[in-house]
Amino acid sequence: MKLGYDLTIEQTQKLVMTPELIQAIQILQFNTQELESYVQEQILVNPVLEQNPEDAGAPENDRVQHDDHKENQELQRELDWKEYIRNSQYDEAGYRDYSGRNQEDDENRASIYERVVSNDVTLPEHLMFQFQFAARNNACRRVGKYIIESLDENGYMTSSIGEISCATGVSEDKVSEALEIIHGLEPPGVGARDIRECLLIQLEHRNELTDNLKKLILDHLEDLAANRLSVIAKAVGVSVKEVQEMADVIKCLEPKPGRQFATEMETKYIIPDVIVEKSDGGYVVTINESSSPHLKVSSYYRKLLNDAESDSQLSEYLSERISSALWLIKSIEQRKETIFNVVTAVVKYQRDFFEYGSKHLKVLTLKDIAEEVGIHESTVSRSISGKYLQCPRGVYEIKYFFSAGVSDSKGEGISSNSVKEFIRELIDEENPMKPLSDQKIVELLEEKGFNISRRTVAKYRDEMGILSSSKRRRY
Repeated sequence: MKLGYDLTIEQTQKLVMTPELIQAIQILQFNTQELESYVQEQILVNPVLEQNPEDAGAPENDRVQHDDHKENQELQRELDWKEYIRNSQYDEAGYRDYSGRNQEDDENRASIYERVVSNDVTLPEHLMFQFQFAARNNACRRVGKYIIESLDENGYMTSSIGEISCATGVSEDKVSEALEIIHGLEPPGVGARDIRECLLIQLEHRNELTDNLKKLILDHLEDLAANRLSVIAKAVGVSVKEVQEMADVIKCLEPKPGRQFATEMETKYIIPDVIVEKSDGGYVVTINESSSPHLKVSSYYRKLLNDAESDSQLSEYLSERISSALWLIKSIEQRKETIFNVVTAVVKYQRDFFEYGSKHLKVLTLKDIAEEVGIHESTVSRSISGKYLQCPRGVYEIKYFFSAGVSDSKGEGISSNSVKEFIRELIDEENPMKPLSDQKIVELLEEKGFNISRRTVAKYRDEMGILSSSKRRRY
């Protein structure tokens, strides 16, 4: 055996995660809102980047966007970015001084500002508007304001009367007096300390509170939730049918009266990334351009290229910034192309869904689409994460079309979402006096050609939020 040091040369292959590659992966995984936020951050840190002015629907704008896309493609084939920037036919509209604004711009800014600062009425605002007219004196108004501001987002009081008395420096009787006024405000049920008090307050507002309803809510609310109506009937001393009628009254009440008002949580709206439309017997997939930012290199910095020839530091800075900007533009275009290819393959595979509905959804895995498109499974996963598809049947998360399932009588895979639709259809058509058990649903699905176990039926039913047969039964 030879011992010692030796100097050798060997050739190996390995994947290096460059910052540019990491950025491209992140951009692919971003949803619409995250991508927009990321682009705005990049515009702030990279002065070379500029966002095209939005002019949706205008034919000229479509042409400009098409030209920009074409220029970006040409850019990737050219190694000399300086030559590209010099030859780019950008106008000066992308770089405007604020002093050059006109009256129309001011009106547009004012309109945008009004849309941004406007907000829905919150629960505390709604209650304080009513309470200021109902309060008897300043002390009562001060206590009521404290109570209203301490309510949670559902309208429930989170502090005890003793704690409020200590915090405001008034007697507990005065706190109870202010709380009683709040209980009389709209929406009914606000200021309650628990679900039972909330329901009782609402029934008092409606003048429907009876001794039996009060006893049912105070002593048998858990039995009502479990649909043990016979137990309630025996305890209250009424018939099961009367308990059923009282239960129907309670189910019409609002257990969370404050949730109908705006909260401090940000509301996020779904913007579809892809639009699928039926045309000439087929389906056409298009990327929603309004959800994708359109970027370009600022024409102002193109002018600085002449100075960069004699200034090495300026040349190095512009080179780095412009290269970064062009890579970002390329990554966004690559993201759109990948999503388009993936969704096109999904639509091709799930054509029966688009034709006949969710009961015809097939089993589909990431591997199936990866092999169809010619990319890695992880790339498919990133391209569908948080992305939405709009089609004639509605708006769906693209992940909806990927699911495991069971085999039918023909040996073909049926998506679990399709099985859930069949289960929901059977339960919707059942006799409420004799609801279908999970085992009975298994037997009915077998008649339709689905081989599925009782445990799987129970699992799917729970995922859809459907109660068991004992809790669905009506008397």
